[in-house]
Amino acid sequence: MRRTRRKLLLMVVVPVLLLGGCGLKSGSPMVDEVSPGSVGQGEPLKGATLTVTSKNFSENIILGQMTGLVLKAAGAEVLDRTNLPGSISAREAIINGDADVQWDYTGTGWITFLGHAEPIVDPKKQYEAVRDEDKGNGVIWLPPAPLDNTYALAISKKNNAKYQLKTLSDVAALAKKDPGAVTICVENEFASRDDGLPGMEKKYGMKIPAGNIQKMDAGIIYTQVSESTSCLLGEVYTTDGRIKAMNLDLLEDDKHFFPNYNASPVVHEATFEKYPVIAELLDPLARKLTTEVAQTLNAKVDVDGEDPHEVAQEWLVEEGFIEEG
Repeated sequence: MRRTRRKLLLMVVVPVLLLGGCGLKSGSPMVDEVSPGSVGQGEPLKGATLTVTSKNFSENIILGQMTGLVLKAAGAEVLDRTNLPGSISAREAIINGDADVQWDYTGTGWITFLGHAEPIVDPKKQYEAVRDEDKGNGVIWLPPAPLDNTYALAISKKNNAKYQLKTLSDVAALAKKDPGAVTICVENEFASRDDGLPGMEKKYGMKIPAGNIQKMDAGIIYTQVSESTSCLLGEVYTTDGRIKAMNLDLLEDDKHFFPNYNASPVVHEATFEKYPVIAELLDPLARKLTTEVAQTLNAKVDVDGEDPHEVAQEWLVEEGFIEEG
């Protein structure tokens, strides 16, 4: 999920510093020549300078690039500050006003940022709870996309021919019957988060020996699960394009442990008060972004090696949201 790309490196090598309406901003100017399509008519953001940020995995970078292109088509000068490391960096940039817009996930907001132990099963109610509570932090959550990038465990079809696992309850039963068989590859963050491995083990009554847990970068997990015998199971994301490409089976979260992670545009409060039209510009995108669409777009980057900026622009043009030139 994390590739290094020419466009993203450029913003590190050649930073610019500007004073904007929300404080000190750093980023690389988005120089694409784009114009309104079905969104941005009349260029309602003409004269605005806005900074877009994102986390450092492909899907979130793509969403950040989409946002920048739409805001630019609507007349804004856009600074590209995408590809920040981890969940906290982009979040802090929004809270502090160092960035204006990003996409975040309702489950991350509810569990990680707001500190709740239990997810809300209904996705609409979870979004509303995050929206209402996080407003107190100066963060505006716009209506989410159907896209649900939640956690899952995956196993290769080859290995699953032996174990016939279908659910996480099946994994718990196997861990109890044969603890040595359940080896798992996870990211560092997943290994310690309440909505990650520790919480999952508690919910399903399983205990995976520490020696059976390997921590590694997300991209390596897919390869290890697909091609090696070191990890029977791997932490994956439901919108990842590599699931199909690498012949992996997703295991059903039959006890509904993992939160809904619907992607939602998130805006710095002062920015939203000044430019409320941002909601109108991004809502049509959100409505179109399903889990299946995300899988397709993510595969273009993570399987085919395409540039996330180009993937984002191509999709926006195909959908008629913006026009080139």
